[in-house]
Amino acid sequence: QVQLVESGGGLVQPGGSLRLSCAASGSIFSFNYMGWYRQAPGKQRELVAVITSGGSTNYADSVKGRFSISRDNAKNTVYLQMNSLKPEDTAVYYCAAALGGSWPPEYDYWGQGTQVTVSS
Repeated sequence: QVQLVESGGGLVQPGGSLRLSCAASGSIFSFNYMGWYRQAPGKQRELVAVITSGGSTNYADSVKGRFSISRDNAKNTVYLQMNSLKPEDTAVYYCAAALGGSWPPEYDYWGQGTQVTVSS
């Protein structure tokens, strides 16, 4: 059983930056996909960014050019660098990990989430 723990959320002004981290309790080497998702109040959870074991990335159109996902297998950690934040980025952000290689990913593990609030 692998536990995923997100950190790095908080309150930031529009135009600001945050870096989220997702630390796994075990090796992430075997996960084909690791992703960041978010859920705003009253809305469904949505994909933000996904990274494969080979380093390929996929982003939601709404964050392309502003967010960047990366993974450090040695540290068992996945990051989400968020720049030029907008109020509509406000949500709880979740980390997820999938062992299987099918698309779309079927995630085996989820973190507990970290709140990101973008407001002046």
